[in-house]
Amino acid sequence: MALTAADEERRRGVRRMKLIATGFLLTATVVYALAKWAGASGAGAWSGYVAAAAEAGMVGALADWFAVTALFKRPLGLPIPHTAIIPTKKDVLGRSLGDFVGENFLSAQVVRTRLRAVGIGARAGAWLAEPDHADRVTEQAAAALRGALTVMRDSDVRAVVGEAITRRAEGVEIAPGLGRTLERIVTDGGHHRIVDLVCARGYDWLVAHDDSVMHAVQGGAPGWTPRFVDRRIGERVYRELVRFVREMRDMPQHPARQALDRFLGDFAGELRTDPDTRERVERLKRDLLARDEVQDLINSTWNAVRSTVVSAADDDRSQLRLRVRASLLGLGARMAADPALRAKVDGWVEEAAVYVVTTYRDEITSLISETVAGWDAEQTSRKIEAHVGRDLQFIRINGTVVGALAGLVIYAVSRLVGG
Repeated sequence: MALTAADEERRRGVRRMKLIATGFLLTATVVYALAKWAGASGAGAWSGYVAAAAEAGMVGALADWFAVTALFKRPLGLPIPHTAIIPTKKDVLGRSLGDFVGENFLSAQVVRTRLRAVGIGARAGAWLAEPDHADRVTEQAAAALRGALTVMRDSDVRAVVGEAITRRAEGVEIAPGLGRTLERIVTDGGHHRIVDLVCARGYDWLVAHDDSVMHAVQGGAPGWTPRFVDRRIGERVYRELVRFVREMRDMPQHPARQALDRFLGDFAGELRTDPDTRERVERLKRDLLARDEVQDLINSTWNAVRSTVVSAADDDRSQLRLRVRASLLGLGARMAADPALRAKVDGWVEEAAVYVVTTYRDEITSLISETVAGWDAEQTSRKIEAHVGRDLQFIRINGTVVGALAGLVIYAVSRLVGG
């Protein structure tokens, strides 16, 4: 507990006041000596009054000097009991200070009363409603978010994210949900556009690759059939295939489309109710999750999320920051205008503060007592004297003056009563 430059300046002020207080004592001593000499020389009754006042002033000055000095050291170095109070009772004073703070400042009722008087909800609402303040909070929040994302180790976060996604996917049966979704899509006709696209692209491909289709048909014919027969069969199959796909493309009510609708509807029902189908879907899900490509995709999710968030936090015109700023302004406006919301916020703050105070009161008070116990006794005494010693010297000065007046009154009364 070293003395600072400010403490040294205070100590110089204390020394100056000590000299002034000692000057009052010396003045009273000189006046007493002169009054006694004048009384012995026949100066008259007035010398007795002066001597009595000066004598009482000396007594008062000495008594207060003793009292003030005894706080910080032993007067004249003598082992007088109950002196050097601060150096010898430092630890006791620290515990007493801790108990005093705990009882009078860290009680639930004191905290609640003080927070209600402050009106945190109203003040916070009015403060957040200012655009400049909302900008400041948004900027600080973005900086904090960037810092948090920077210090996180990517490998650890990716492992956690990958494990969480995999565990979540493995723990949830997806077949019923897929069945309900597929059933809703079929009912609403949402799959028709996909069928239209497949038919259109299939027809275009057949038209562009007729040789490939006929070659595939001819290649599957028996080796003993004549080539011209294989060619005629291939052409016939190709024309029928093209016609079939064209009709599916152009006829929304084509039987094949209706059959597809029925198939999808039945499959949706099986996904929801058939145990075998559901088990096959779960096996497929587990196989997909076990693939390295899927795990790499899951692990790369963190990189994509972090990059997106960091970019949004750096850009003061990003949707993230604009939405945060708008939310803060809206929250401030609602808190400023809605008494119920302010009361709710005040209640949250009160409960949080009371919880902290009541839960950690012993730790807070022990921090005070342990900190004081760790201070050096002499250094503590000097530091406290530097802060309050100047005012204590006025006690010595007042003791001299008040003592002199009291001595004068006592002497005058005794003379009056004694005739």
